[in-house]
Amino acid sequence: MNPADDLDNIDRSLLRLLQEDGRRTTLDLATRVGLSPTGASQRVKRLFRDGFITAVRAVLDPRKIGRGTLVFIEVRLDHTAPHIFDRFAEAVTKAPEVLECHMVVGGFDYLVKARISEMAAYQDFLKRVILPLPGVKETHTYASIGEVKPDALLPV
Repeated sequence: MNPADDLDNIDRSLLRLLQEDGRRTTLDLATRVGLSPTGASQRVKRLFRDGFITAVRAVLDPRKIGRGTLVFIEVRLDHTAPHIFDRFAEAVTKAPEVLECHMVVGGFDYLVKARISEMAAYQDFLKRVILPLPGVKETHTYASIGEVKPDALLPV
């Protein structure tokens, strides 16, 4: 059974509203979905408790904090074994430049999404962070020259 099947229209509206702006007050949420503030608060607490909402945080402007360059790196490992995957995953989680890392199927093993200051710093990042990761055999990098749909909201 899909956990989303347990959500009613009010739950879905609350999730949409909180994705748009996580700082909405309980009163604002209640007014927008037609509940009392207590009812809205209880629903939001349940959505947290049940894991539908996992965090609330600020979205920063990467350029303003010196991370204006976005790169995607395909990583191919020299061999695929559980201990190599574990060591790679452990090492990549420690790299603050890495925003996301996905194990994928296809022509390579991992897709890494990272933010760096500028392309001039990329070579250092590659040598210091990516190439020393356990089992790395080959990489291919794609630098983003424009963001079309960054930080999209999940359809609920």
